[in-house]
Amino acid sequence: MKLKLGYQDLIANAMAQIETVPLEQAQKLLNDENTVFVDIRDVRELERDGIIPGAIHAPRGMLEFWVDPDSPYYKSVFGEGKRLVLYCASAWRSALATETLQKMGVPGVCHLEGGFSAWKKAELPVKERHSKPHLG
Repeated sequence: MKLKLGYQDLIANAMAQIETVPLEQAQKLLNDENTVFVDIRDVRELERDGIIPGAIHAPRGMLEFWVDPDSPYYKSVFGEGKRLVLYCASAWRSALATETLQKMGVPGVCHLEGGFSAWKKAELPVKERHSKPHLG
């Protein structure tokens, strides 16, 4: 089956429309009170690999619902007017998510160059993320 647009096309199109924050600049934003790092990876990835210190977790599948004030799942952190730096493992999901949020009208949204993999490879700060205990 030949698709009209494959995933590489979607990512390339998104990258042409969005802001990508280089690792060095992103590291400087870690302590900026007007910036929120948003980890959109699956919770299992966070538990296995850790998370950028201070980042919030917003699963990719819920992101649009958490961002929209009209959604019953809205999270107020997305309405505070802070710069949002999205990231995933390789910057593919975050590129697509950043483009979507931009289309929704979310201001100040960008994504991390190279994703969490590049962050870890550069030996930038990582915090462990433990799973929540299951109720018995």
